[in-house]
Amino acid sequence: MKILLIDPPFYRFIGYYNRYFPLGLAYLAAVLREDGHEVLIYDADCNVNPSKMDFARLEDSYPLYLRAVRDDNHPVWQEMTERIRDFKPDLVGISVWTTFAASAFKLASICKQFDKSLPVVMGGPHISIKYKEVLRICPDVDFLVRGEGEETFAQLVRAVEAGRGDKNAAANGIKGISYIRNGEAVHNPAREFIKDLDSILFPARDLLLNKDSYNSEDMGLLMTSRGCPYNCSYCATGIWERKTRYRSVDNIIKEIKMIIDKYGTRQITFKDDSFTVNKKRVLEFCDRLMKENIKINWDCNTRVNLVDEQILKKMKKAGCNSIKVGIETGSERVLNLMNKKISFDQSRKAAKLFRKAGIHWTGYFMMGLPSETREEVYQTLEFMKELRPDYASFSVYEPFPGTELFEVGIEKGLVQDSRTLEDFYTISPKYYYVKDINRRVDTINNEEFEKLEYEIKEAFHKYNKGFSRLLRRAMSRNRLYLNDPGILWDDLRKFWGWV
Repeated sequence: MKILLIDPPFYRFIGYYNRYFPLGLAYLAAVLREDGHEVLIYDADCNVNPSKMDFARLEDSYPLYLRAVRDDNHPVWQEMTERIRDFKPDLVGISVWTTFAASAFKLASICKQFDKSLPVVMGGPHISIKYKEVLRICPDVDFLVRGEGEETFAQLVRAVEAGRGDKNAAANGIKGISYIRNGEAVHNPAREFIKDLDSILFPARDLLLNKDSYNSEDMGLLMTSRGCPYNCSYCATGIWERKTRYRSVDNIIKEIKMIIDKYGTRQITFKDDSFTVNKKRVLEFCDRLMKENIKINWDCNTRVNLVDEQILKKMKKAGCNSIKVGIETGSERVLNLMNKKISFDQSRKAAKLFRKAGIHWTGYFMMGLPSETREEVYQTLEFMKELRPDYASFSVYEPFPGTELFEVGIEKGLVQDSRTLEDFYTISPKYYYVKDINRRVDTINNEEFEKLEYEIKEAFHKYNKGFSRLLRRAMSRNRLYLNDPGILWDDLRKFWGWV
């Protein structure tokens, strides 16, 4: 079969930078190709001419996104129609995240306009959590893939190919699939998680449409584990049952060597939720990089309670040049509400350790959680200034389905449990599940909240523009610039878009 896998447009509509390639689709593509199918990955959100980089102000562009979604004549939708017409797929797979769900639904409609009988499959985080809602409101989707997609999607494609006359009957018995049969929603039992991650083929980066649109760093996106053992109340990783599964160090090293040889990649980004959960494994990985003289830089996400002087020293020596951690808040009450399971002292200690190790570090902060007060928001700003991260990322809390705080929001009357198709096309993504856009939190009226949000964002932006912080960012990437000068130019363009 000819299979077109699509990452719907979002950042592209509003002129923002969107880095890397769609990792989940590339994993699916590798499995489908192994089964003998002709596969193409269409990253419709790949923005070859971006202009914006200040993600703290991302929400300001959401009205532009909604207008683009509703505009059938928008050049991006015209391009997508042409891509579908040119490739003539036998089946289309679409990834869905909550923020750009409207684009995914619109894309499904375009597919059906091209060929009413064309099977449309959706998967991704939003589908795994809100599959019942999506099946109810989106008439143009045929199958939903819940959870990990590699085995489920491959099995579904084989079944559809074998039973073209009745594609719905083909899904009978396939674990992890939801669909409509005889007017009724059918939700097959969940599929077990893949136990051996080494058994999964490497992402098929070579099947990306317009591969020249990606630089060497974009191709360096990797995942070395799946799942997170923690239970932060704002995060939806609970769908992985609070378990972490790991690839072997041998398997990781093999993929790194492959992308170095094939794409010249020297900056690797590890997408794991918390890279240093297993300290022994990280130390082994670092030792292998140094033993085999693999000269790369790399960055990762982790937690302030999962680092110490020994591991950071080894990571730095093995090429780690950037670490991102969630600090979140300066209020102890809000920190407990988040169920973060960290302390302020751990954050202070980690900040000192990052500086001592010479690793550029980013701290993530947020505001706007249910019950948060104005005073607690200011505490977050002050705590950020105390910790002095090399970059301070700031966002406003959005209630995402599948999180504990989503349920808290429902109880407080702040969150709408479900939405209609029209809601996704008319409501700003930051309000998708907000019950009343004039009541984002229950402790501050909307006018005051918007003023406070603007004030705090401006303070963070001013902090980040400090010369010493910009210099540390540049110095952390100097080896990358020497290896690929084109990335220096890309970074300068991003800097201009940010300021």
